[in-house]
Amino acid sequence: MTLHARIAAARQRLRGAGIPDDEADLDARLLAEYVLGWTTEQFFSAPDGPEPAGFADRFSVLVDRRAAREPFAYIVGRQEFWGLSFEVTPAVLIPRPETELLVELALAACGKNADTVIADVCTGCGCVAVAIARDRRRARVVATDVSDAALAVARRNAEAHGVQAQIDFRRADLLDDVAGPLDLVVANPPYVAERDRETIQPEVADHEPSLALFAGEDGLDVIRRLIPESVRRLKPGGTLLFEFGYGQDAEVAELIENTPGLTMIELRRDFQGIPRVAVAQASTYNLQLTTEN
Repeated sequence: MTLHARIAAARQRLRGAGIPDDEADLDARLLAEYVLGWTTEQFFSAPDGPEPAGFADRFSVLVDRRAAREPFAYIVGRQEFWGLSFEVTPAVLIPRPETELLVELALAACGKNADTVIADVCTGCGCVAVAIARDRRRARVVATDVSDAALAVARRNAEAHGVQAQIDFRRADLLDDVAGPLDLVVANPPYVAERDRETIQPEVADHEPSLALFAGEDGLDVIRRLIPESVRRLKPGGTLLFEFGYGQDAEVAELIENTPGLTMIELRRDFQGIPRVAVAQASTYNLQLTTEN
């Protein structure tokens, strides 16, 4: 069989597994490039000759995994975020493009030359903490997660990108064991409603860690704890940034507005126009500030 014929068969296999046509076609090609060790340019410039020895067996195993709806990022073990390549495993949530807005806002809140003290809550693979540290070399980041396996991945990503000295990874529930005063708290917490579990695609529901996805019946259980914990640790005028889900904007705004010592700044929309990141500021007279755990 020729190489292109093998890949065409894989495309049909993935389409038959319920993967949308465009995604199935792209994944089949990218899996082939991964097995071959080729760039996209090499793939499209290669003549349609016989498949290399051993290709069929290795390629078929990966196509079978994708047809079982395992996410592409877990199969190849990498995901790009903020122009950087991150290791991902089933222990961590796969970074989404929408979360880059969180990094963009965090960098703006830091300032370019400030010795900023930041907490990255629910760090997962560490993509947000690493991206911030790479762009703000004077920043110090405390990155927390409840999963030891996730923290192991995050530490490897920090080392791979040369920012391990800037980030203190800690096993903690939200801001437990993190003392203030903090300039910035940034978080991509679990926010999927438990009631929506049966409606999300199998790549997410069946493969990504539930602990990093679901947060109670309405998806706001973790955010309800994050907001007051952040206020108690932010310095006066400090900033809280966190991601939230589709349709949660009104509830998130109400939670912020009802929290003493915190002022709503805005709910920023993502590139699809969906409210995605809450921006709030601790009052300049923040009486809740504590340096205790």
